[in-house]
Amino acid sequence: MTATPAPAATPSRTVPSARAAAPDGAAGPELLRSAFRRHAAGVAVVTAPGGAAHGGGPVGFTASSLTSVSADPPLLSFGIGTGSSSWPAVRAATHVGVHLLREQQHELAATFARSGADRFAAPTRWRTGPEGVPVLDGVLAWLVCRIVGRVPAGDHRIVVAEVVTGDPAASAGRPLLYHHGRFNALRD
Repeated sequence: MTATPAPAATPSRTVPSARAAAPDGAAGPELLRSAFRRHAAGVAVVTAPGGAAHGGGPVGFTASSLTSVSADPPLLSFGIGTGSSSWPAVRAATHVGVHLLREQQHELAATFARSGADRFAAPTRWRTGPEGVPVLDGVLAWLVCRIVGRVPAGDHRIVVAEVVTGDPAASAGRPLLYHHGRFNALRD
C-alpha cells in the first residue's frame, strides 16, 4: 500500500477568534457590534403615540432590526432598548407605525436616531394615521401594526406586531441601508 501524498499547503489568512475580541476570553458587546457593522440592514423608523411620560406627543426611533416574521398572520418584529427614550411609550402602546425609508432619507434616519432631538418638528413631515399612530410622509412604505408581544432579550425587548393596515408603495425609490456605522444606498 502506498501512501497518498498530502496536499500542498495553501496560504491561509489568520482569522481572529471570538476570544481574541475580548481580553478576558468572553465574547462581549464589542464582538457583536463589530460583526454587525459588516451586515447591511434596511433602515426603518418606528413611531408610537406618546403617553404622559412624553407630554402626550408622539415618539419614534430609527431601527435596523426590523424583520418579517410570518405571512399568515402578517407579523413583523423589531428590537428596542429598554433604556431608550421611546421605550416607555412603546411599552404602553397598542399600535405602532413602521416606516421603510428611501435612500434619500438619511437625515430623517439620523434625526430619529439622535438622542434628545425633537423628532417630529420641522422638517419632519407626518400626520396622525390609523389607531392614532404617527405616519411619516414620503417614505417607501408604511405599516400600522398591533403589538402582540414584547419578549425580554437582554437589555432590549423584541416587539412582535401584526400588520393591520398600511401603504406598501407610499413613494417610489430605493431603500436606505445601514452598513459599517453609516447610512448608505444600494449600488447597481
